Amino acid sequence: MAAREFRDRLGRRARSAGISLESGLIDKLETYYQLLTKWNAKINLTAFRLTTEGTDEAVDRLLIEPVVAARYVPENARTLLDAGSGGGSPAIPLKLASSNLSVRMVEVKTRKAVFLREAVRALGLRDAVVETSRFEELLPRAELHEALDLVSIRAVRIETRTLNSLQAFLRPGGKLLLFRGSSKNELEDSPPPPLAWMATFPLIDSLHSKLVILNKTRV
Repeated sequence: MAAREFRDRLGRRARSAGISLESGLIDKLETYYQLLTKWNAKINLTAFRLTTEGTDEAVDRLLIEPVVAARYVPENARTLLDAGSGGGSPAIPLKLASSNLSVRMVEVKTRKAVFLREAVRALGLRDAVVETSRFEELLPRAELHEALDLVSIRAVRIETRTLNSLQAFLRPGGKLLLFRGSSKNELEDSPPPPLAWMATFPLIDSLHSKLVILNKTRV
């Protein structure tokens, strides 16, 4: 009963956000969510009190929001680094909705990184790896320097130092995806060069959330 209630909720929340979900994607999102629920009871992967049937807010934030954001991922994008991956959202739903993406999830906390690896295994995700480190510690790696199409982060706060570090992973023309709430920060519109504001898209109306896309200009 709980599984059916969850799937009904997932479909309902997707329609509310103006998207439709294929059955295969629903299956994968359900597998991820139930795994997240099981592990969250032990190691606190998210601030939400997760239940097997789900709540509108948790489903919107953890699942629907990244799937909506996937609509704005450039078709030619192939590589993504997600900084501070935590419980795997937005990175895992983004990967599920954009199967061509090669995803690198970066999480400093060991137990959370263990969960992310288990999620990758359970979902059968190809081209998905987990790094147990701070994203700043990856900056010296030559294969990641100015090499990636996309970098994503769920940003409660935006700081110039953080943006400067994250842009170093992007190739010229690459995009920084900022998952943001309702609060406004001047760095969204006027980030430090070589980043430049490109677009802001609403994600979930009830959460007042948005996706801010910054472009790395060719310098």
